[in-house]
Amino acid sequence: MSASLVFLGHSTVLLEIGGVRVLTDPVLRGRLLFLRRHAAPVAVGHYAEVDAVVLSHLHHDHCDLHSLALLGRDVRLIAPDGAEGFLRKRGFRRVVTLAAGQSHQVGPVTVTATPAVHDGRREPFGPRAAAVGYLVGDGQTVAYFAGDTDLFAGMRGLSPDLDLALIPVWGWGPNLGPGHLDPERAADAVALLRPRRAVPVHWGTLFPYGLRPFFADRLRSPARAFAAAVAARGLPTEVALLAPGSGLTWHP
Repeated sequence: MSASLVFLGHSTVLLEIGGVRVLTDPVLRGRLLFLRRHAAPVAVGHYAEVDAVVLSHLHHDHCDLHSLALLGRDVRLIAPDGAEGFLRKRGFRRVVTLAAGQSHQVGPVTVTATPAVHDGRREPFGPRAAAVGYLVGDGQTVAYFAGDTDLFAGMRGLSPDLDLALIPVWGWGPNLGPGHLDPERAADAVALLRPRRAVPVHWGTLFPYGLRPFFADRLRSPARAFAAAVAARGLPTEVALLAPGSGLTWHP
């Protein structure tokens, strides 16, 4: 059985592995706080009837409550340790929380939380939950969704046979704060992970109101710079540059 993904913008990706549809960090609307979406709208078909949602951390651009509500209060949410009370108080009834190293089964697919180097606190006054990434696999193929993270030594050997890595290469503004990867450091992550293919995410979608005319390159250049950095390192990983709304299929 083939596996596939659709990049929906920012850190939102629809993964289909083993017939299971997993949605990562869904941001499905055109506006989010002071950010505006600069990409095609997300088609309803890309988030209808998902089997599970994985949330890497509680930051607003990764855990958008309005977007989660579009999926229904009974959607299965897999979230980091410390997030359960926050999500249940917002009416979500099926919440599973994982610490790094713990797993949850969704049909034939195993979802395993991985470490992440990032502050997972919900700003400004929300709970301080963990930040994690996830391995999603069915025994034939495995994908790594990094969430938000800086480099960490455990990336080496995180999965011995990694088909796909979804790697953040930027953010939502002109500059990056701590706990993020820029294109060069994202390429260093690929050197540690050694996936067969990599798709850059966390770029080209959200930007603060009024700043696009001054920093338009931030919406275009990070993914290309990442691909160039991977090539410059002589890595065998195939980099797929996907515009929001486009996809990729691979065979285990």
